[in-house]
Amino acid sequence: MFGFLKRARKNEPVVYARSEHCISRKSIDPDALKVLYRLSSLGYTAYLVGGGVRDLLMGHTPKDFDVGTSAKPNEVKRAFRNCFLIGRRFRLAHVRFGEKVIETATFRQNSQTVGEIIEHAAEGPMEDNTFGTPQTDAYRRDFTVNGLFYNIKDFTVIDWVGGMTDIKKKVIRAIGDPEIRFQEDPVRMMRAIKFSARLGFRIERKTLAAMRKYHRSILTAAIPRVCEEVFRLFTYAHSEEAFRQMYECGMLGDLIPELGAFIDSDGGAKSSAFRYLKVLDEYERMMSGKGIEVSNGLRAAVLMTGPLRKERKDGAGRRIMQYMMSALKIPKATYFTAVLLMESIKRLSASPKKGKQRFIYNRDFLDALDYNRIVLRAEKQSEKTLNEWADLYEEKGRTE
Repeated sequence: MFGFLKRARKNEPVVYARSEHCISRKSIDPDALKVLYRLSSLGYTAYLVGGGVRDLLMGHTPKDFDVGTSAKPNEVKRAFRNCFLIGRRFRLAHVRFGEKVIETATFRQNSQTVGEIIEHAAEGPMEDNTFGTPQTDAYRRDFTVNGLFYNIKDFTVIDWVGGMTDIKKKVIRAIGDPEIRFQEDPVRMMRAIKFSARLGFRIERKTLAAMRKYHRSILTAAIPRVCEEVFRLFTYAHSEEAFRQMYECGMLGDLIPELGAFIDSDGGAKSSAFRYLKVLDEYERMMSGKGIEVSNGLRAAVLMTGPLRKERKDGAGRRIMQYMMSALKIPKATYFTAVLLMESIKRLSASPKKGKQRFIYNRDFLDALDYNRIVLRAEKQSEKTLNEWADLYEEKGRTE
């Protein structure tokens, strides 16, 4: 796949020629190519960077194409009329093509010297708000598989951190000392799990050991960032594996103690909580095939269904979702949708009768149908009554 693996000299990258990797310009977004070629023509260094390079090397279509460059933010803005600068601590250039954004960032470095970064001798939090070089930019990234650069000038892949080897081995490995990196930014532990579940890679031994040692530090991270990462664990339909890893390393119990306690009492790794997530993943894959994104309200409801089904009391949905609201500060719209879905179980478990059919006009009715179907399939129960509601909805749609 990548030809033979090379060994880098100290402080030098491994450079893979075009014949030694599978990336083709045909697979790169044409607007990203415009940014790369424009910056290169102006004399700047410009690379395709990050997860986009990783995905291309794996034969996947990247969701985003990001550019790293030696050009300063204002220089990028001068190069593109359709460029807007965002951010305060570190300015990013967003080059817009209609609704699409090619994020273009100047190479960064941490506040330490290059030697300190490479030898991992830093202690305490590191700032990343100063400009740097491709080398320092590579070493400040989170995991080796995300530290690869694609050079549009000669079509090479530049590897400072051993990312090509780890893609071949299917390994998620922190760049630098994982204990230091996770104390700098505990959210990186969640990102490790996200990539592991999404890519089907194992987490390298030292990286995993650091996650198990410092899992409670996730409570020191900014809540909005943690909330965002929780919902990213659902994307790409691998939530069962992602939340299983969150539970096994201790972070799920840290973030949502009530859910962690339920899983402990419900068989641990064999808990019903993971069965609901497995069926949700199947639903997500089906909806993704139709180009439809599943709502976070539905995802939150499925995640907390285990404790809900254990209680089976009126109003339990609202109380159980309050756990997520208080712990993660989930948006109110997500909270109220999840509550409605969880409390729809009682309503949709009875055959639709005249006078009780107005629920089909609720804007969340279709989500309620899908949520109940997920629950019934996870529990291997009959969907006969639920199909009556679905038929009624279709019948009303035809007559109106």
